Amino acid sequence: MTVIDDIRQRFSVLSPFLNERTRRLVAAAEALGLPRGGATLVSEATGVSRRAIGVGIRELHDPRGLAIDRVRQAGGGRKKKVDQDTTLKTDLEKLIEPVTVGDPMSPMRWSAKSIRKLAAELNSQGHNVSREIVSQLLHTLEYRLHTNQKSIEGGRHPDRNAQFEHINDTVKSFMALKQPVISVDAKKKENVGNFKNGGRELGPKGEHEEVRVHDFVIKANGKVTPYGVYDLANNDAWVTVGVDFDTGAFAVSAIRQWWQAMGSIAYPGAKRLLITADGGGSNGSRLRLWKVELQKFADETGIAISVCHFPPGTSKWNKVEHRLFSFITQNWRGKPLVSHQVIVNLIAATTTKTGLRVQARLDTGKYPKGIRIPKKDMKELNLVPDGFHPDWNYEVRPLQVIPD
Repeated sequence: MTVIDDIRQRFSVLSPFLNERTRRLVAAAEALGLPRGGATLVSEATGVSRRAIGVGIRELHDPRGLAIDRVRQAGGGRKKKVDQDTTLKTDLEKLIEPVTVGDPMSPMRWSAKSIRKLAAELNSQGHNVSREIVSQLLHTLEYRLHTNQKSIEGGRHPDRNAQFEHINDTVKSFMALKQPVISVDAKKKENVGNFKNGGRELGPKGEHEEVRVHDFVIKANGKVTPYGVYDLANNDAWVTVGVDFDTGAFAVSAIRQWWQAMGSIAYPGAKRLLITADGGGSNGSRLRLWKVELQKFADETGIAISVCHFPPGTSKWNKVEHRLFSFITQNWRGKPLVSHQVIVNLIAATTTKTGLRVQARLDTGKYPKGIRIPKKDMKELNLVPDGFHPDWNYEVRPLQVIPD
């Protein structure tokens, strides 16, 4: 074994335990034990530069030159990029300033340009920087990554809080009388097919399900609209998965299916039903078809149907949103909705720690758009407006009371 091999072997054993300072001291000690030219041999064997070995030799001769707790002299080591390139910081701020958003006096700012684009523009100006350096420099300049936050609800209606209180009081009174209270709404439309679905699910390493690159609708499959009916008292839910248009007729059909499959069983002696719904969509407060269909449902069941609509811009407070739809989304995350049956099965399999039970059914019925309801038909409805905001609160009573 040559001298170089011997040094290399010893140094490789010690190397995991050495820092920058002890590396050069060990290399310097090896060099001092060799005749003239020893620093060159040690440098070749260890990879430590001759300059560093020379510094180590001086430190061994005069150990007082460097404090014991320091690795290098004050000011030693590679200089920061901003110290080497004196115009880097100002040029970066010039790039950001035209597209900076937010309060300029705020201690936390953010930029609309990506780090990749900023690095590319700086390099085109003659700066030699990486994305990592730009990211670090932005951090020191107190720029941060931000996301959009849904916090603006639109125009605030002056009776918003009063309507919330009215809904709350009405719900309490119905529940005290053991009468059913349901929250209803339509979930967003979903493409049917092997499309990407947000989220991830556990699976064998290296395996993943292939899905389409683009989200163009498959005509043979179309889209589906899940319409949810959530029973507030029993923590049960019904979801009708429609394949046609989301109209007032479809919305009431979903409520009718809930009543036939679940509601009539849970509330056999019910005389009244309370529906809390959004102010727009297929169950909108101004939608004539919705009210006409509710009249048909009331006549079929002999039940008086009270409706309370949420004020504009407050749909997220509807119970069906965060007690049903949010958990359906969690349950099918990462799973392509490849068929109608898969969608129905995934919805029906949704459960929560609080004991939510869900039933789901596919509805292949047709619910055409554009049905016009003349004013004379509206006058024939047995619709009783509430004393408070009759546009949001009303009751549809059967035209003929069904005897017990």
